[in-house]
Amino acid sequence: MSSKNETPVLIASLLITVGLLGGGFWWLTQSGRLGTGALPGIGNPSSPSPPSPTPAGGGDRFASVQGVPSGLFNYGGSTTWAPIRGQIDPVIQQASPAFQLRYTDPIGVPPASGTGIAMLLNNQLSFAQSSRSLKPEERTQAEQQGYTLKEISVALEGLAIAVNLDLPVEGLTLDQLREIYLGNVRNWQEVGGPDLAIVRISRPVSGGTVEFFVSTVLGGAGLPNDVTIANTTTEALRLVDATPGAIYYASAPEVVGQCTIKPIAIGQSANQLVKPYVEPYVPPENCPAQRNQINGEALRSGAYPLTRRLFVIVREDGTPDQQAGEAYANFLLTQEGQGLLNTAGFVAIR
Repeated sequence: MSSKNETPVLIASLLITVGLLGGGFWWLTQSGRLGTGALPGIGNPSSPSPPSPTPAGGGDRFASVQGVPSGLFNYGGSTTWAPIRGQIDPVIQQASPAFQLRYTDPIGVPPASGTGIAMLLNNQLSFAQSSRSLKPEERTQAEQQGYTLKEISVALEGLAIAVNLDLPVEGLTLDQLREIYLGNVRNWQEVGGPDLAIVRISRPVSGGTVEFFVSTVLGGAGLPNDVTIANTTTEALRLVDATPGAIYYASAPEVVGQCTIKPIAIGQSANQLVKPYVEPYVPPENCPAQRNQINGEALRSGAYPLTRRLFVIVREDGTPDQQAGEAYANFLLTQEGQGLLNTAGFVAIR
């Protein structure tokens, strides 16, 4: 066949092909088999996606937190926060690698809520972790420096009372605990125990835990000079383990799961004693394969009398440090953060 006769055939074939393609495309779009939006990975400038809401805490996952700054941020403060720093903060950094956290110890004094807040006021920290609320003088010092301090509550926590494993005392009332630490009760026999001298142990007064104990249990009366002082909870728990008549108080997550001491019940009265752990009690011979767990329901309901809040302390000065502190609190207030706080032995507030 000559090329002259082939031309009408080629044109007809082309028209049929175009018609079939167009009809197929129309059928796919009308039947919903082909989306009408932008292709995956390619933005559509005429139809921008709505921005994700910025949670002020309370979002779902760490990835949902917005406004997280990039950089290295120093933080520190309360030793009560040690389980959070060890178990939760690495997960936060994994979710947001550009948000780098560096724990910073004070120089020459033990770490504590008060020293952390002092370091924040002295511009040594980006934000502080505290197991107590701000004091009026701390707020005043911030105002004198031209900014305010903000405390953001992220969890509930309880104090637990530790005694030697061999001490046959299952619980104390708050009055008995107060009289013991004030030195008015000096033998366990006076509170239903054996004829054994009581050895009172405490951490230094600068800590938020000690300040809470002094104000809540001792009614503001100072610790007597003859109370044995341990610089850390680890040191104190070793003393309790080695001393038959010893007693000590600390953050419940630091006490309840220990294998070498015994947490005891506390109550307003002898018939209202509440254990800080979930029953049944796990005996020391089963530890560490099994450990006692925090009685979160008793802390949440208020049935357990020695409870308090944990705070992130933020300097409201419009700097990236303020942004870092608020972002850190927002991480902990997500559902993921609250769940991890429960796992670490604290009690979620959301």
